Parts: sequence; C-alpha cells; structure tokens
Amino acid sequence: MIDYQNFTNDKIEQVKPSGIRKFFDIAIEMDNVISLSIGEPDFQTPWHIREAGINSLKKGKTWYSPNKGFIELRKEICNYYKRRFNLSYNPDSDVLVTVGGSEAIDLVFRAIVNGGDEVLIPEPAFVCYTPLTYMAGGKPVIIETKAENNFRLTREALENAITDKTKLLVLPYPNNPTGAIMEREDLEDIADLIIKNDLMVLSDEIYGELTYGGKKHVSIAELDGMKERTIVVSGFSKAFAMTGWRLGYALGPSEIIKQITKLHQYGIMSSPTTAQYAAIEALKNGDNDVAEMKSDYDIRRRLIVGKLNEIGLTCFEPLGAFYTFPCIKSTGLSSDEFATRLVKEKRVAVVPGTAFGESGEGYVRISYAQSLKNIKKALKRIEEFVKELKNENKG
Repeated sequence: MIDYQNFTNDKIEQVKPSGIRKFFDIAIEMDNVISLSIGEPDFQTPWHIREAGINSLKKGKTWYSPNKGFIELRKEICNYYKRRFNLSYNPDSDVLVTVGGSEAIDLVFRAIVNGGDEVLIPEPAFVCYTPLTYMAGGKPVIIETKAENNFRLTREALENAITDKTKLLVLPYPNNPTGAIMEREDLEDIADLIIKNDLMVLSDEIYGELTYGGKKHVSIAELDGMKERTIVVSGFSKAFAMTGWRLGYALGPSEIIKQITKLHQYGIMSSPTTAQYAAIEALKNGDNDVAEMKSDYDIRRRLIVGKLNEIGLTCFEPLGAFYTFPCIKSTGLSSDEFATRLVKEKRVAVVPGTAFGESGEGYVRISYAQSLKNIKKALKRIEEFVKELKNENKG
C-alpha cells in the first residue's frame, strides 16, 4: 500500500476544500432545490459577445496569443479603466490577461510574498486569499470586519494589524460575501497608513461594476500615491456574465506585472484565444448589457433585503456585488447548522458564513444571482423554516 501523504506537499494537505462548493454539491444531488449558493450570474453572456467569440473560431483564430494577451484586448482594458476610473495604464507594460481573476490573485501572491511575510486579509472575504497566502509561504493576518461598520475596513482595525512584517494588504471590495463597499472617504482614511508603512495592495475589483444606491465603485489606485503600490485584479465573469470563458486580468506597476508575467508564462503560457476576442467586444460594446443586468440585480437586492429583515434575519443593506449576508444568530443555530438544515428541510441552498472565515459565524451568504421567481420561492421557504425553528425553540 502506497502512503500518498509521503508524496504530497504539506501545505496543500492542510488546506481545506472550499466551503462554497460543499453546499453547491449537496444541492445538485437533491431534487427541487433552489440554489442561492453560487456566485454565478443567471444571465447568458450577451449575444454580441458570444458572436464575437464564435466569429473568431469561424475565421480560424485558434492560435496562441502573446503571453500577456492580445494587445487589442490590453488596450481595451486600459481604455475601460481610463473611462470608468480615470486611471491611465500602459497596455504594453502594465497589463496581464489571465485565466480568470482567480489566476491573477494567485500570481500576485506568489510574485510578492516571501517566506514569513504577513498578508492582511479583511474577513469575511472570498475563500481563496488565505489558502493562497499560505501556499505562497506567507502568513495570513485576519482583520475581522463588523456588521456595525457595514463590514468595511476601518483605519483603526488596519492600524492595529500592521507589523514590521506586513507586506501586502488585500482589499476585497465590493465584497464577497457581505456585499459591502468602500467609498472614497473610507479609502482615503486608510491610504496614508498604507503609504507610511510601505505596503502593497491587491485590490480585487471583480464586482466593481455592480454597485447600487447611486454609489459608484472607487478604486484605491485612484488616490494620490496609491496607483504605484496597487495591483488591481478584475475580470469578465461577474459584470459581463462570462464565468465559463475564464478570463481576467491584473493591472499595476510594470515591475510587478513583469514578475507575475513570468509565473503566467511558465505555468499557463497564455489565456484562451476565443475568450479574448469575446472580451474585446464586451469592453467595446457591453456597457448597456452591464447596466441592464445591474438594474435587474438591484430589483432582486431590494426585495431580498427587505424580506429577510421582515422575516427576522437582520440584514444590513449591501451596496455591491450580488450577495446578502443576513445574521442568523436569532435562530440559535450555527451558520453550518442553519445552512445544512435549510437545504435538507426546505430545499434552499445558501452558504454558511464560516466558509468565508471564522468571523462569518452567525451569518449566511445568500446570492441573488438567481431569477426573481426563484428568489421569491426561496424566501417563502426560508420564512417557513424560521417560523418552524421558533416553534421548535418554544417547545
């Protein structure tokens, strides 16, 4: 009998599987389940974007792209950031096209973090930051964000977490799972600390197009002194409903992009050609599609937040992404118990808050990237579940 643990990397062995996928996998094994667990738009990729990809195949454009991605796409990414955020990047040296935003995040950690370097991660947050920091040899330092601060990173919390070993700050806003955003004044409040302590920032802006209530996403790279110490990571999955196309990018100082390009070059080589042609079309002509999808998300957002609060699952107003993060402490159940019983008893799949860090205990993530019809059905089932729990507790 071979002991395969003798052949596996110790760091990989210790990393836990994603808590998001656990409940997704449970849901697909059951009948009549409404899944509010996965952060995937329920919209199809707009037709003109799909058509651009199809036409590239018809024309036989199936060759490798340059390591950094086609120059036309890199130019369009730079045009987009200039148009949206008044940020100027050089398409020749400041952009790398990656296989999804997830690859870009991984590359940034591996290119920047040395053994023992501390990486500050506000939580609750997307599941990948802590494992990737650990696998890069760094030390994740968790900063707990709180509901009373609308899950924003405060100056005080950041200042308390910085040490002489701190090298990188992750800014995951708009936030998955909470839907929190950082407004300009919030970013200005922490920028001088970042500069003073000579930190780099990984700004994950994959949900940057999805903000509500008249709030416009602000990139920390827009602030004085921050562009040169910020690597922006984003992609096409969320705003353009292009999850399966697997295309993202990193924007930042040319010296950092040069280093992450080497990792990409040897590990991946280049991003999918067909997806790149589709992405060019998305950036050139996709603004109206994004606006229409965002409008639909906003209707769902307001419905679900209002109903959750009515049910008694306190939920602050999320102003970004497509998630709500209601507090379930009133039910007396842990996050995992609540999510497990809800899917088994009422056929509604949500994700326990603990999938996004220990500070997520007492919360669950509910995605509204689902049809309005299914959201209404799910809310009715959740209301029944909570009422039954109250009667159970009385008994």
